[in-house]
Amino acid sequence: MTKAGLRQMAVMPDANALADAARAASKGGMPPVEKWDPPFCGDLDMQIRRDGTWFYQGTPIGRHRLVRLFSTILKREGDAYFLVTPVEKVGITVEDAPFIAVDFTVDDGTLTFQTNVGDRVGADADHPIRVERDESGEPSPYVMVRNGLEARIDRKSFYRLVDRGEVEGDWFGIRSAGTFFPIVPAAELPD
Repeated sequence: MTKAGLRQMAVMPDANALADAARAASKGGMPPVEKWDPPFCGDLDMQIRRDGTWFYQGTPIGRHRLVRLFSTILKREGDAYFLVTPVEKVGITVEDAPFIAVDFTVDDGTLTFQTNVGDRVGADADHPIRVERDESGEPSPYVMVRNGLEARIDRKSFYRLVDRGEVEGDWFGIRSAGTFFPIVPAAELPD
């Protein structure tokens, strides 16, 4: 291998190095990724699929603790997603939302969602629920988790939300922490 090839290998993003940096940065809680603006180091062959499965070099990451660790250093800038440490930033691919809301509880009028990576978030004005509909009208519901990162609400949880829904004005929606989140125009509800 040439010297140029060796230098290129030395600067290529590496998942193990990122994991080590994430472990060091996450001591004592969530790393402050929103404060970090390191230089871009290239793209990493990592992908988060629509079903919430994380892949590295085409293979699912089977260790939940490692996925959780990577999720703590995930950052969104515009429509792009990065894994960041204080000294490097690498691009990854996210098919839809980086997380899946797999369940929720209700306590004192607040819906608290649990994600597939272990985050817990109460839906409120700072963590809104939103619903997008595709061309066929199929809903895709989301809840804001942190710093521009959303979780797609899984089907069973969405059905449970709809059961708790109410009509307010011209909208059918759900209320959490005193905030009403519209789901569908009330005129579109079946009789």
